Amino acid sequence: MNSLSTKSNFVDLAQHLTEGITSGRFPVGTLLPTEMELCNHYATSRHTVRAALHELQQLGLVSRKKNVGTRVESSRPTNEFRPSLASVDDLVQFGSTHVRKTQEVIREKIEGDLANDLRCKTGSTWLRISSLRMDSANDRLPVGWTDVYIEPAYAEIGEIVRHSPGILISTLIETRYGRRIEQIQQEIRAVTISEPMAHALQVTAGATALKIIRWYSDAAGDIFEISVSIHPAERFSVSMLLKRS
Repeated sequence: MNSLSTKSNFVDLAQHLTEGITSGRFPVGTLLPTEMELCNHYATSRHTVRAALHELQQLGLVSRKKNVGTRVESSRPTNEFRPSLASVDDLVQFGSTHVRKTQEVIREKIEGDLANDLRCKTGSTWLRISSLRMDSANDRLPVGWTDVYIEPAYAEIGEIVRHSPGILISTLIETRYGRRIEQIQQEIRAVTISEPMAHALQVTAGATALKIIRWYSDAAGDIFEISVSIHPAERFSVSMLLKRS
C-alpha cells in the first residue's frame, strides 16, 4: 500500500483508499487494513480514519461489521449522485435526455471578472471543460453552453469526458477518485449573450439568456468543481415546487 506524502485529512485518505479499491489493489471480498493499521500507516488520527471509511461506505465500496472489519464490496461506487425531482439533487443536471458535446479542455488561469464570478482566488489555475449541451432528440440547436472548472489534479478526467458524453463530470470524479458531492450552491442571473457565444448557440448576439453558476462541495466543505452555464431564454427554464413544511 502506498503512503501519502503528507499527513492526510479524511478526504485525501478516502480518495487514496478509493483508488486502491478501483485499481484492484484491494480486491472485492478482501478486508482493508484495520483502523489502527491505517492510523499508523498514514500518521493520522482514528477520527480521520473513521470519517474516511464512512465516505467509502456511503459510496457503497465497503461494508463494516464489528469484530470482522471493513470488507470491500464493490470496485465501483454504487450510489452515484442521481437527481430527484423531490430534492436539491436535481440542480446537477438538465435531464437524462441531454448529452454533452465537448468543445475544449484546457488549463486556465482565473483572473478578473471570471475570478469574481467563480469566487475563486485570482491567479489560481483550474482545468476548464467547455461543452455544448444537446437534446438527444434534437441535436440541431444546443440547449446551452457550459464551462466546468475542476481542480488540475483531475486532469485525466478531461479525456474521459470526451468518451462519456452522457455522464456527469461530478460522477466521473466520484467514480475515479471517491470525492463525493455533499452540497451544491446555485446562482441564477439574467444576462445577454456575447457575439462569440451567440455563434456557438446559434442565436442573435444580445439575446436574453439565463446564466447558472453552481459550486460543488465535498463533505469537508471544499469546492472541487464549479460550472457556468449559459442558456438561451427560449430553450431553457427553471421550475421548482415549494411546499409548506
